[in-house]
Amino acid sequence: MTETDAGTGPGTAGAAAGRTRFAALLDDAARGVFPPADGSVTVLPQPNPRDAGVLALTAHAVIFTDEEPEWVRERLAAVESDPLAAPLSAPFLADLMARTGRLVNNVDFVTVAAPLPGPPELALTEIADRDHPRVRRALAYRDAVRVWAADGGVLVLGRGVAGRWEAAVEVDGTARRRGLGRALATAARHLVPDGAPVWAQQAPGNAASVRAFQAAGFRPVGAEALLVARAPAAPARPGRASAPAHVPLPGPAPAGTAAASRDQWRTSP
Repeated sequence: MTETDAGTGPGTAGAAAGRTRFAALLDDAARGVFPPADGSVTVLPQPNPRDAGVLALTAHAVIFTDEEPEWVRERLAAVESDPLAAPLSAPFLADLMARTGRLVNNVDFVTVAAPLPGPPELALTEIADRDHPRVRRALAYRDAVRVWAADGGVLVLGRGVAGRWEAAVEVDGTARRRGLGRALATAARHLVPDGAPVWAQQAPGNAASVRAFQAAGFRPVGAEALLVARAPAAPARPGRASAPAHVPLPGPAPAGTAAASRDQWRTSP
């Protein structure tokens, strides 16, 4: 069963209501209140031009895209799998990528935690340089980004999907197995503004990250695939075909920084 928010066309009053509804749905999920686990799919407009994707909850999925809801329904029905798995299935995500021209980097495990009072116990130094590699990377996915460095790690906090506050951490390989990932995730709960919940995405295969955030009090909510805008294609040279569009990967970090270690792990993105 697919449910569509009325008037989802871009620029309509219904679209604005749909965006508000998506933010409200996230707020409810942060409080442990979820849509009915009835196998249905809710189609909502994108909360902004940047954010599009699929959020899968228990027996309920939310697809936030500005594509026509009828097209979404048709492609879901064409998937040869369990209907509950269809929204995050490879065929449907491939259809979304082809239709939108966007890229799915990963299907992430999504977690959330309530804020904590007072300053964090972990010693942190805020990075004010907007050209810092980790700040530049974060700005591709979030607004109002702030980044802090610890001894052997980095914490990022910013407004992500539908304006929700999101945290991401990085831990240097030389600092692993000391509880630093848990401490950084806990610090995010102290630093999030306005008493808001803080969200975090982890790659399911990154068991160290999943364990660190759960140890810091983050609760599982569901799974999420974000459709990321591709970088513009490189201009064609005379007599040569255009280079394919691609998403540039961050370059190597300077020696001695948290991201310089080949053993370093980080949350998504």
